[in-house]
Amino acid sequence: MMKRGFVALLSGGLDSSTLLAYLLRKEVGNPIEALAVAYGQRHTRELKAASDIAQAFGVPLYQTHIDPSIFHNAESSQTNYSVAVPHGHYMDESMQVTVVPNRNMLLLSLAAARAISLGYDHIAYAAHAGDHAIYPDCRPQFAWKMAELLHICHFSPIYLETPFLRKTKADIVALGHQLDVPFHLTYSCYEGQPLHCGLCGTCVERHEAFTLAGLHDPTQYGPAAAATPQAAK
Repeated sequence: MMKRGFVALLSGGLDSSTLLAYLLRKEVGNPIEALAVAYGQRHTRELKAASDIAQAFGVPLYQTHIDPSIFHNAESSQTNYSVAVPHGHYMDESMQVTVVPNRNMLLLSLAAARAISLGYDHIAYAAHAGDHAIYPDCRPQFAWKMAELLHICHFSPIYLETPFLRKTKADIVALGHQLDVPFHLTYSCYEGQPLHCGLCGTCVERHEAFTLAGLHDPTQYGPAAAATPQAAK
């Protein structure tokens, strides 16, 4: 018998951490588990952030992995270390090399399998409007089709929760602020260094989101950002 419960993808970034806080506020009394996945990403530092966030929220975290060799031939800066991480704005065409092939379909499939094994009927991920231009598996069309497939992947329907699909990054930061998300524990940088580089697309987008939301950015940026991330220039 399936019960109302959630497995939420948690990367350790702003979006997925805010998603977890959102579900905790919305689904009081219903079980929630976070799922973090190692897939050979350059920025494995995000997995520590996922653990820190789950611990801060008192949510169980299940960690698993995908054999990274499946991505070895991909021209993705996040799984192929011979491809440089592009710097600049998130909307720049160069950011397309940060795409990991079919990643979200794989992660959502793992989340569904985990949810079914727990007897839960919902999974969730934090795709948002700012991702649509760069990541095909964050587009509304993708989410809608995945929702249809999840509805028939088991004897009982599995539901896909995507509350940020039409929200901007600034919207998510503002919501996270209201939900007391410990932003200082989150991690977004594609370079994967201990401190955020402040120069890659996701760092620029991160700082820009805080600025647009009218909030202080608590992120620690490395010396390469010259103390001021590119988004603030």
